Amino acid sequence: MAGMQPAGSGEIARAAGLNERYVREWLGAMVTGGVVDYDPERKTYALPPEHAASLTRAAGPDNLARIAQDLGMLAEVEQQVLQAFRTGGGVPYSAYPRFQAIQAEESGEVFDLALVAGIVPLVPGLPARLQEGIDVLDVGTGQGHAVNVLAKAFPASRCHGIDMSEEGIAAARAEATQWGLENAEFQVGDGAELTGSYDLITAFDVIHDLARPARTLAAVSRALRKDGVFLMGDIAASSRLEENIGHPLCPALYAFSVFYCMSVSLGEGGEGLGTVWGEEKAREMLAEAGFGHVDTQRVEGDILNVYYVARH
Repeated sequence: MAGMQPAGSGEIARAAGLNERYVREWLGAMVTGGVVDYDPERKTYALPPEHAASLTRAAGPDNLARIAQDLGMLAEVEQQVLQAFRTGGGVPYSAYPRFQAIQAEESGEVFDLALVAGIVPLVPGLPARLQEGIDVLDVGTGQGHAVNVLAKAFPASRCHGIDMSEEGIAAARAEATQWGLENAEFQVGDGAELTGSYDLITAFDVIHDLARPARTLAAVSRALRKDGVFLMGDIAASSRLEENIGHPLCPALYAFSVFYCMSVSLGEGGEGLGTVWGEEKAREMLAEAGFGHVDTQRVEGDILNVYYVARH
């Protein structure tokens, strides 16, 4: 609809390859919700440009329609989460078949826009080191887009990704092949059992999901070379509930934690750290893992994440 003139429900359905009756009913929700404009005389619908600017892929990471996919995904496990409230158990990762693809789409837009130009420069001197060539590992890499973006931008560096999902690693390898990257490698594995040594280790929106976050941070610390850097991106919030009151994102973050982050961790017999573990808890766990110096940084325009620059 963003590229169409005002049109009837049939024309819109044909353009989208969808059933007209369902599209017409959906348009009813969009019109009464103030998202789509309706001309009752012509019986045409139009998506205003100012609405399309935040409801289509043109909006990049700020695409509200893309973020709304999370709600449908979480609703699929409602009954399992309800049962977990009674038993104290969790929900298996396998119950979220769309999770990785949706998350890869969301984080991929951030990596395309800001990883090289905004996130890497948070570490003084890191862009120059990457240009010269260092060993990089991304823990919990998912579909590996962050690794491939780094490998493409810094061809002298050797970039690696590790994740427990065979499906994710297969997608990462396919993208690396498509891009013709010879310096990107991926393996299926547990971040809590790292081998090898690296100059830079990254973990983006991963640690709070893990069954064994403390053990993973300790493994990262051991795998990091003496002058290495651990760059961890995670949720910008407080470990203290009272300090999150008024935070515009926290109601959604706590809900997401109940329906995924905490529940999946508990389902694996883990700690159930939860989405909103907060900077205080993160610093405490990083110190216990052996990081003696931790600095926090923010990327302009990003209200969701804080980035930890951790060294031994």
